[in-house]
Amino acid sequence: MSDTYNKEKTPIESITADQLRDKVKMLRDQGHRLVQISATRLPDEVELTYSFDLQDHLTSLRVVLPGTDTQLPSISMIYGCAILYENEIHDLFNVHVDGLTVDFKGNFYNTSVKYPFGGMTAPCAAPAKTPAANP
Repeated sequence: MSDTYNKEKTPIESITADQLRDKVKMLRDQGHRLVQISATRLPDEVELTYSFDLQDHLTSLRVVLPGTDTQLPSISMIYGCAILYENEIHDLFNVHVDGLTVDFKGNFYNTSVKYPFGGMTAPCAAPAKTPAANP
């Protein structure tokens, strides 16, 4: 196998959150299937990548949101399976997704740290308590 990454074959288009629904609807109308939605926490922002496939050709949309008070329109009315990704992104990254067709209201994941990737401080469990030493 000698498949190599080819930027021309795998474009990533940067768009705004306001453009998201229109772009996704256009891809759906062309017959693309939703492959994945990923989120990445950066120092001052959250980067979301939506990937779509049509006849073994991958196309991605990238939306960059501010690090706090993040709002994102849901695409779950266009691709029903997006509810899983969007609820996950809300629960892990504290991104508020407007218009979810099925909203778990922050209960999709039960994590020990609320929004573990919602800030720049790394989440960690509390240190284990050690038994007191015998005098």
